[in-house]
Amino acid sequence: MVNLNFDSSNSWIIAIIINSILIIIALISPKKLLTVMGYLNAWVLGVIVWGSLQWQGYIIVMFYFLVGSGITKVGIKQKEAEGIAEKRSGQRGPENVWGSALIATICSLGYVFLSPPWQSFCLIGYVASFATKLSDTCASEIGKAYGKRTFLITNFKPVPRGTEGAVSLEGTLAGMMASIAIAVLAWQINMIDFVGVIICLISAFIATNLESVIGATLQTKFNWLTNEIVNILNTLIGASIAVLFSYIYLFNFIL
Repeated sequence: MVNLNFDSSNSWIIAIIINSILIIIALISPKKLLTVMGYLNAWVLGVIVWGSLQWQGYIIVMFYFLVGSGITKVGIKQKEAEGIAEKRSGQRGPENVWGSALIATICSLGYVFLSPPWQSFCLIGYVASFATKLSDTCASEIGKAYGKRTFLITNFKPVPRGTEGAVSLEGTLAGMMASIAIAVLAWQINMIDFVGVIICLISAFIATNLESVIGATLQTKFNWLTNEIVNILNTLIGASIAVLFSYIYLFNFIL
């Protein structure tokens, strides 16, 4: 697995400067992707990620944010008319920021405070969490926009688009492509190796489908199980599977 060699002496100062500039630009921009509080929480997230993983980690979270925000806008009018669109016309708030990135944030801080080989596990957990979340976002949004036939994942009975736990061929393929894109990007910037790419793809696929199972079986039964909590569970599952597979691979490789 890969370990990044970071010079962290000035990374936190750079993190504050870059994220402050970007948030000022975002706040004065006429087109808002986040609410005001969403941007402030994203600033905290960005500082932690850059301070911990520098530009490599930042590229991953920005890729997720830009692609995820863009994909939410696909077919937005149709989804709003059917009542299955994201609230606030897709603008994300602080709950969305941390629902999507809490596990990744923990992984990035783990990289700072842990030693090899645990740093490598933190890196692949970080990438896998975003691969999982982007896969889930793309599968859901493309499925709601273009899914011709949607089925409940637990029994494969036809259900309307937007139903919790529903899956479609179009959405599933979009989710797989999204996880491939972010995992390959992480490989190209040397955050993970090629084996890590495969591990992230498998982990994201399993976690995304388990998230659909949670949506179909538990989310409608418990009021506290909000979309944001489910997102945290989803990314935790993806990161945990990736770390487990990486541990098994490293252990067998050493032997």
